[in-house]
Amino acid sequence: MSDALGGPVPLTSLDALLAHLRPVRQPGEFVFASVVGDELPRGLTPLATFREAEGWSVIVRQEDATPAGLTPLFRAAWITLTVPSDLQAVGLTAAVAQALTAAGISCNVVAAAHHDHLFVPVPRADEALQVLQTLSATYCD
Repeated sequence: MSDALGGPVPLTSLDALLAHLRPVRQPGEFVFASVVGDELPRGLTPLATFREAEGWSVIVRQEDATPAGLTPLFRAAWITLTVPSDLQAVGLTAAVAQALTAAGISCNVVAAAHHDHLFVPVPRADEALQVLQTLSATYCD
């Protein structure tokens, strides 16, 4: 069964979401940076942006930051929770944050239309994956 956008039907049950997390590390390294002003640097193709009062927050590939004149604020590995999550589901972010917090791993979460994306410190990426796999296994039948 597909949703209106052609993807799998998003899950709302917290137990089902956690049982089917299926975290996958995306290739590469990414940085969070801030861009003051109204315009992004010419030629920059961010993975994500958010407009704040102080300027643009951007997530870009590490190799794109320096040529664009960006100062990295946080160097991260990108982990996608491949479970199709409903944007109105309750508790997924909290459960994931709690598990990573217990392991002492910082995490920045970006919720998109189909999946949740986690940005964790590069040196802790493998450990974060293990924490998420363990969390998911506790909800599997």
